[in-house]
Amino acid sequence: MWAEQPPLEFVPISGLHRTYLDRKHSSRPAIAKDPAMIRLAINGATGRMGALTCTLARDDSRFELVTRIGRERNPIEGNRDAPIDVVIDFSNDQGTRDAVTLAVKHRAALIVGTTGLSRQTLSDIEVASHSIPVMVAPNTSAGIAVMIHLVSEAARLLGSDHDVHIVEVHHSGKRDAPSGTALRIADSIRERAGIALSPDRIHAIRAGDVIGEHTVEFFSSGERIRVAHVATSRDLFAHGALNAAAWLHGRSPGSWTIEQSLGLETGPREGVGTGQ
Repeated sequence: MWAEQPPLEFVPISGLHRTYLDRKHSSRPAIAKDPAMIRLAINGATGRMGALTCTLARDDSRFELVTRIGRERNPIEGNRDAPIDVVIDFSNDQGTRDAVTLAVKHRAALIVGTTGLSRQTLSDIEVASHSIPVMVAPNTSAGIAVMIHLVSEAARLLGSDHDVHIVEVHHSGKRDAPSGTALRIADSIRERAGIALSPDRIHAIRAGDVIGEHTVEFFSSGERIRVAHVATSRDLFAHGALNAAAWLHGRSPGSWTIEQSLGLETGPREGVGTGQ
């Protein structure tokens, strides 16, 4: 058995320092760093999703977590000048702008998991996509990406004979409504089937501690078709962000999607999506 170390002892790891308090949350010993590892920066590291992604990244042999940036825009581990290959952003509108600046500075790939983005921030991301690979992913779950693919194909096949409604449920603390995922589902239906859903067809519920539920229903005379995705753990979003980061690293500049990372779409996409 290893002897327990003092709670504030600093241990050097790859030129960085991490406290025992941070390190004790890792389920496995620190992994020896390899030059082939993807150097990762996480913006919004003190938030719920950012902190979870940091924890999982430390145990992922594909990555070296070189910089964690908190709400005050200052690194809480590492520094902004350390070489970076990919930036993952789970922050807020202003934080995302800072992440764009950081990614462009290092010519790093950028994953934006932040929702509720302003038009100005989306414009900044669009400009950045001309020089670096970017992915705006309001939901980084592979399951959601597959659901969106299935729903858009169903809408194409069913056509305008069916009325389409989207219902999304999230915890009471989620501010943006409808969710970015619900808007992405609506976008996919419009792009694939040419059906534009009016706002009254997208229903948002904020209640309890629900992680995330998205349901699309197709109504017609005599039948109803329902496609649903229910998230039962936030880990899937953090794992999805890390998988997307590994896939996006080394891609050409442009706007990419989770669907492309799973082989559901090909080629960089025009624009950066809603990010809302």
